[in-house]
Amino acid sequence: MTTGQDGERSRRSPAFPIGLTLIALFFFAGFCALGAWQVQRLAWKRDLIARVDARIHAAPVPAPRMAAKADEYRRVRISGRFLHDKAALVQAVTVRGAGFWVLTPLVTDRGFTVIVNRGFVPPNRRRDYMRPPGEARISGLLRLSEPGGGFLRSNDPAGDRWFSRDVAAIAAARGIGRPVADYFIDADAAADPGALPVGGLTIVAFPNNHLQYAITWFALAAMVAGAYIFVMRQERKDRRG
Repeated sequence: MTTGQDGERSRRSPAFPIGLTLIALFFFAGFCALGAWQVQRLAWKRDLIARVDARIHAAPVPAPRMAAKADEYRRVRISGRFLHDKAALVQAVTVRGAGFWVLTPLVTDRGFTVIVNRGFVPPNRRRDYMRPPGEARISGLLRLSEPGGGFLRSNDPAGDRWFSRDVAAIAAARGIGRPVADYFIDADAAADPGALPVGGLTIVAFPNNHLQYAITWFALAAMVAGAYIFVMRQERKDRRG
């Protein structure tokens, strides 16, 4: 057996070390590049979390007419009159279980309408929640619209079945003709903790696994380098023998 192995090694092409080096360099450089990219993503994610955290805990500012990506999770305030007869119930899963978000248009005193997510109601209370009349003052988090629907389920405006908070679709289905803001507001919790709908249930969480990914890629690069060194040392021994 030893003689056969020695013969196979002696017949190995002189180009073998060159080919092995090129392959090792390809994988080593690729894994290092992926690791460096994850380090950059880690810095970006930490900056995003810091910026969003600052927005959430800042004093509320007047709600804008239109929103940009940078406005998401900004704390805003608005006043106006709710159109309770045009509310839409959007299916939701929360810390309180499954149920519905109550999305109600608010006609502002600034000439446009904004849809407000007043909060959560359980299935058995989907029609039994508070509808305060008159002027309302709302503060909460600005959220970008969620067009299309939920996971594997599309919104069905004709059947009044909603799986995501799609501002444009809800406004069109409810026949809101006046200008409508392109975002919605997650309202803060009400003063009465037992009142429905229950506001203040927004969960702000961003997965941040970039450090683990970076370590994994760099570890793979180190394994490639180690394997290359081992094979090349063995190759030298074989050639000397």
